[in-house]
Amino acid sequence: MTSSPSNRLLFAFILSASLASTIGGLPFNVLPVMLGSLADSFKLDAQTTGMIGSVCFAGYLVGTLGAPFWMNRVNWRILTVVSAIGTAASFAASSQIDTLEWLVAVWALIGFFASTMTCLGMRILSDLPDKVRAFGTRQGVELSVTAAVLFALPPLIISQYKYPGAALSLAAVVAILGLSAFWVPTGAQSNQDAAAAAAQDAPASGAYLPMVAWQSLALFFVFLVGNIGLWAFLERIGSSLQIAPAEMGIVFAVLKLLGGVAAFFTAAVGDRVGPSRAAWWVVGTVGLGLVLLQTATAFIGFALGAWIWEFAFTCGCVFHAASIARSDPSGRAVMLVPAVFALSSMAGPGLAGQIVADGNFVGLLAFALASTLLPALVNIIRRPA
Repeated sequence: MTSSPSNRLLFAFILSASLASTIGGLPFNVLPVMLGSLADSFKLDAQTTGMIGSVCFAGYLVGTLGAPFWMNRVNWRILTVVSAIGTAASFAASSQIDTLEWLVAVWALIGFFASTMTCLGMRILSDLPDKVRAFGTRQGVELSVTAAVLFALPPLIISQYKYPGAALSLAAVVAILGLSAFWVPTGAQSNQDAAAAAAQDAPASGAYLPMVAWQSLALFFVFLVGNIGLWAFLERIGSSLQIAPAEMGIVFAVLKLLGGVAAFFTAAVGDRVGPSRAAWWVVGTVGLGLVLLQTATAFIGFALGAWIWEFAFTCGCVFHAASIARSDPSGRAVMLVPAVFALSSMAGPGLAGQIVADGNFVGLLAFALASTLLPALVNIIRRPA
């Protein structure tokens, strides 16, 4: 990369980083559909299904925590090829496995390889001059690809070919996205940038992070764990209502598109809404979505509940990330956001599986509401409205 790349080259870097990052986002974005398909194909109970989701993000956590040690020391194009091949091969291998132990191991690998792509995409975009444009494009590309995949998976693939067909389809999607390696830069913009990035990426001692930053990260974890637990079993809620595969595909595809709308909405609102007011708006809107999910008896109620919940959840993620950024002007705390996300994604599905072991989803909905409400209550103590 040069210090002032042309617009065409800049766009190529943004797009390639976005496609690479999309590989990293796929396991999370398709998690409910894939876990539901796994449960049906392998006759798994809720606890085992949730455990597989947690193991996937345990692998994701390992990759996320390890990336700062080596991300700036490897060739990024080679990394893209290796991680894309690893992710695609793991999805393909899972389609041929018929033992639970090996299935769990392969899903851990899926999480690990995918995490390196998330970290790489964010690392590339952090070098670019217009970060709002860069990260906005990344989110738009990721959600567009995810929406297309979710439109197709339930009605066209899973309904006919069950989990093996879905896993092979995702392997093909990852292989296509891996072609972005041709446009990914080989490394940081310059030796000076690389040295600065390496110093920035080096894990910092907790003593150098303000206490308020650790508190903000902890509250983000609490917010995520219950809502991600709900996300992991959202397809199972729909399945319990006898939602048709085609309708399920519509629900999840529109849901992801609404996630993009929510992100742009919060960007437009910016700091004009105070942190306290924003937190309570999220609590109220998440609560509305959960009530609709609890009272749903058919497609319309389930879809509206899922869509409203997703919109509010995405807004909440943005508000929490902004709070973390404000808590540490040096920017070190923000680099821990992917690790917090991985930890909550590892814990959430496992806890959710325990909660819904009896087939009742009321406790899971209450878990999601409590996870949303608690950070807002704590923030009243930390920062009175």
